[in-house]
Amino acid sequence: MPMQQGSSCAIITPMLDSGKIDIPSLRNLLKYHLDAGTDNLCILGTTGEASVLTMDERAQVITTAVDMVKGKMPILCGTGTINPEHVKEMTQQAIDLGCDASLVVTPYYVKPPQRGLIKHFTDTADLGLPVIMYNIPGRTKVDLTPQSTAICADHPNIVGLKDATGDLDRVKEIRSLVGDDFLLYSGNDDTASNFVMRGGDGCISVTANVLPEEMHDLMVAALEKDADLVQQINGPLMGLHKNLFVESNPIPVKFAAWRAGLIASPFCRPPLAELDTKVSYMMLIERSLPIFTQLLYSFNSSLLQY
Repeated sequence: MPMQQGSSCAIITPMLDSGKIDIPSLRNLLKYHLDAGTDNLCILGTTGEASVLTMDERAQVITTAVDMVKGKMPILCGTGTINPEHVKEMTQQAIDLGCDASLVVTPYYVKPPQRGLIKHFTDTADLGLPVIMYNIPGRTKVDLTPQSTAICADHPNIVGLKDATGDLDRVKEIRSLVGDDFLLYSGNDDTASNFVMRGGDGCISVTANVLPEEMHDLMVAALEKDADLVQQINGPLMGLHKNLFVESNPIPVKFAAWRAGLIASPFCRPPLAELDTKVSYMMLIERSLPIFTQLLYSFNSSLLQY
């Protein structure tokens, strides 16, 4: 199933207090997104704590997602890391288990040159699974340029880019180089609607974990260039976009999902941790978004079936 325009949820990986993956909570989250109209599912990304999961645990997440949503929404699987051989191993697993596309981040820390980045992405694409490249210089300390993006876009299996540079001026430049069929997703919730209004196709969202319907509606409004509706939807969301990053992702969003009754525990694996008690519940939620506060009290607890 090809990747779509709109809101893609960078979904958390629920865990029990023991650190074991909480499959029942994951299944509940997937049902939540099916019901809410999430356009694409992004599993095993940074928000999904993929860097601390084993290959067997990755398989658990993938097979659960495939069982629940395959054919109903595209499944984008994070398979990026520094070592190209490990990228190939994870990408092949995603192919074998039924994912629809792979999300491959620029290799972090080692700062490869542009020619190295191009080879990294095209070699992965040669495996046959559609690739969404992921450019996030703030984390990786390497920047995939618009020109290198365009070179990669010539590969038939490289179908899009997740841009988390925060530079909205890049949207028009990249679009002019890659054409209209290449998917451009924002990696920043706070500027996602502006990104789409300037020519992007959607977002890969953290906020969508807790407010998937609102993020879907926001992306639809932005794609339709309805500025008034964008402001109406996104204005109340801005506090939450910000406060879901008061500590390292996914610490705050797991806390928010737990408070909303979506998952059984806010546990994050080391070296992450649960939300600092100094970051008060009021700061994270009640000052962020009235609609989300309402959700905490009105959420249908029957969704949780343990």
